[in-house]
Amino acid sequence: MIKCQVVVEAMDRLAPRYLAENWDNVGLLIGNPAQEITKILTCLDVTEKVIDKAICENYNMIISHHPFLFKGIKKIATDKPLGRMLQKILSNNIAIFAAHTNLDTTYGGVNDVLAQKLQLTEVKPLTISYREEILKLGVNVPSDYADAVREALAKAGAGAIDNYSDCSFTYNGTGYFKPLENSNPFIGQQNKLSNVQEVRIETILPSKIKNRVIKAMLKAHPYEVPAWDIIPTENIYHENGLGRIGKLTNPITLDEFAQRIKQSLPGDTFRYVKGNDKLVKKVALCSGAGVEFLDKAAMQGADTYITGDVKYHEAQHAQELGINIIDAGHFGTELPIVETLAQYLQEENIKQKWQIIITADNDATDVFTTIK
Repeated sequence: MIKCQVVVEAMDRLAPRYLAENWDNVGLLIGNPAQEITKILTCLDVTEKVIDKAICENYNMIISHHPFLFKGIKKIATDKPLGRMLQKILSNNIAIFAAHTNLDTTYGGVNDVLAQKLQLTEVKPLTISYREEILKLGVNVPSDYADAVREALAKAGAGAIDNYSDCSFTYNGTGYFKPLENSNPFIGQQNKLSNVQEVRIETILPSKIKNRVIKAMLKAHPYEVPAWDIIPTENIYHENGLGRIGKLTNPITLDEFAQRIKQSLPGDTFRYVKGNDKLVKKVALCSGAGVEFLDKAAMQGADTYITGDVKYHEAQHAQELGINIIDAGHFGTELPIVETLAQYLQEENIKQKWQIIITADNDATDVFTTIK
């Protein structure tokens, strides 16, 4: 058993809320951060069927991709579907959490899972909506304390570069200072110029963890007033956005690729529009309803674009651009994340010793049925 806030923090590590679009509604939508959680159900949509399952099987937290509450509510009528579902949720003390466009955007999220399902390589974001700069931190430390400060910086997250951690650079020098009245120097005496053999430690950090790193550095440093500075750089820690673009290792025909999609994704509402006679090699995608990025896909050289909810004139536009467009359905392009979410939370469950039950909703079906 754990507090709901612990799960919220774990979800924020996977899909930080700052990655969500401004119009979105993500996070803990219903519930109390302090309430106890024993069973979590992950799902695509919080439907009445999902709520009834949660009640019947004693789940007290539902984590969905699509937000249960999206627009403002002016009234709650319990004889209507929304009011009836809200009444069930509140009466049974079920917490409701949503990770929507932040889960679409984050690394390892909805679009990356879709790209992996379709065997794309060299995958990168199709759009860029978030860039995080790298800061450079330098601090002067007495030689005997350099290792302790360096370790504290690394533990706080500084010095991470791609697949490397604990990265820093040091050089030796002499620090001069005169402690004044009311000072409490760790080394030296008031009103006397002191000099100390010091080590200059330099490292880098993403801007989002600046406060955490500074706090760790100051705690580990022996001086009353350490000498340190932070400098902005033009380096990018990472950039991200909606959609992905990548390549097939072995180009195949459009018909073959369409069959791969049909076999790899749930649902049965697949259709495509042929826009060129090339083999499928460079593929762009956006889970859910992402036809708005069709032009970006074409401009970046994609020969094929995959999304859901494609309209007639949008399909015509794809032909005009000379790009294939495959409508794999809103449901089909997003449902795979439900199992991935459950797997992530189960890993946290084991690692953090939550001792709770986590299950993916495997009963969901597409609202559309194809007439055959």
